[in-house]
Amino acid sequence: MELGLGHFIGLASLLFGIGAVGFLVRRNLLIQLMSIELMLNAVNLTLIAINRWMPGNHAGQVFAFFNIAIAAAGAAVGLAIVISVFRLKKSVQSDSVDLLKH
Repeated sequence: MELGLGHFIGLASLLFGIGAVGFLVRRNLLIQLMSIELMLNAVNLTLIAINRWMPGNHAGQVFAFFNIAIAAAGAAVGLAIVISVFRLKKSVQSDSVDLLKH
């Protein structure tokens, strides 16, 4: 049995859906960051699958590489924000973050 483009797109959409539900349902900021990373990895899987479908064009791999770099930078900034919120509020729950309200 050969894996086709539909199998990869189906898996990527399942991963993206799990990430979206995890982000919307959970209130822990760390879980929300992991859900965002899961959604970005689903996008990377889609890009690589389309690149495998059209092997002459390497645009999918290039976009996936930049997406990985942006995800790493976003994770670093997000983790710094979570640490800052934890220092101020002693909690990583997104419901307790109301820093703009005074």
